[in-house]
Amino acid sequence: MLMFISRLEKFILNMERECIMKRFLAGLLLAAMLLSLFACGGHKKRIVIYLSSEEYRVEYFQKRLKETFPQYDVVLEYLPTGTHAAKLEAEGLETVCDITFELDYGYLGSLTHLLADLSGYDTSLYLDELIPPDRTYLPTLRNGGCIAVNRALLDQKNLPLPQSYEDLLKPQYMGLISMPNPKASGTGYMFLKSLVNAWGEDQAFDYFDSLTANILQYTSSGSGPVNALVQGEAAIGLAMTAQTVTEINRGSALEIVFFEEGSPYSLYGMAMIKGREERPEVREVFDFFLGTLVVEDKELFFPEKIFKARDFQLENYPTDIPYADMSGDTSPEKARLLAKWVH
Repeated sequence: MLMFISRLEKFILNMERECIMKRFLAGLLLAAMLLSLFACGGHKKRIVIYLSSEEYRVEYFQKRLKETFPQYDVVLEYLPTGTHAAKLEAEGLETVCDITFELDYGYLGSLTHLLADLSGYDTSLYLDELIPPDRTYLPTLRNGGCIAVNRALLDQKNLPLPQSYEDLLKPQYMGLISMPNPKASGTGYMFLKSLVNAWGEDQAFDYFDSLTANILQYTSSGSGPVNALVQGEAAIGLAMTAQTVTEINRGSALEIVFFEEGSPYSLYGMAMIKGREERPEVREVFDFFLGTLVVEDKELFFPEKIFKARDFQLENYPTDIPYADMSGDTSPEKARLLAKWVH
C-alpha cells in the first residue's frame, strides 16, 4: 500500500512538472509571436522627404501620403529653402533625405552632384522654359510674388495704398513692411533678382539698403509676410501670390497689387538623392508626388502654369499676371548676389 502511494505521488509530481513545462513553452511561444507582430508593425520602410512648402500644403501632402502608403513611414521634414539646400550640401550622399521637394532651381542647380539621373522621365509635358538643362530635377511649380496689402491697417493709420516700389521708401510706412530674407527664402531672393534685372545691380542693392529702415522684419521663410499681414503686425508684404490668395479664400481681407516691374517668380522642382532611386519604395513615393500631388497642388493652391496642355483656376487668383524679367537666374548668379546681401 505504501509503495502504491509513493508511485502515485511520483506520477502526480511528474504531471505537475510536465504541466509547468508546457505552460512555460507556451509562454515563450506567445512572447515570440508578440515580438514578431510588434516588429512587423514597427519597422516600416522609411522614406524621408526634405521640403520647403508652406505648413498648410505640408499638412495636405502628409494626409495624402498616409492614405496612399500606409505600408511606409513617410517623414516630411520642413526646412526653409536656404537651410534646405545648405543641409543637403553639408550632409552629402550620407544624408537621411531620400527626396528633396520644392527647392528653387538656383539651389537645385548647385546640388546636381548629389542628385539622381531623371532623364528617363518624360519632360514633354512641361513648358519648354521650365525644363532644366540638367535632368537631375523636374518642375513642380512656378511661385509668383506680389505686393500683399492689409488695407484695413493702412486705413486705420490714414495711409494710402502704395503704387510703386519707390512708394515703399516713404517714412510713413516705417515698420509696416515685411519681406523674406533672400539668404533664407527663395521668395525673398526672387524679389531681389527681379529688381536687379529691372534696374541694375547697384540701384537694386541701394534700394534694399534704403528699404531696410521701413522693414518690420526680414522673415526666415516666404510665408512670413502674409502671416504678419493676417495677424495685423504688418500692412504691406513682399509675398507669395498663392499664399495671399489662400488667406483671402479663408476670409482674410487682403489685397494683391503688382507694381510696374511685374510679378517676380521662382521655379521649383523635386529630385531624388543619388542612389535612392534604386529603392522601389522611394521611387514609388517620388512618382506619386510627381504625377498626383503636383497636379493636386495646382488645383488647390498654386495654379500658375507649368504644363503645356493643362490650366488650373483658383477662386480669387489673379489672371493675366504681368511677370517680371527673371532671366539669368543661375546657381552662380544666385550665390554671387546672396554674398552681397547684408541685411
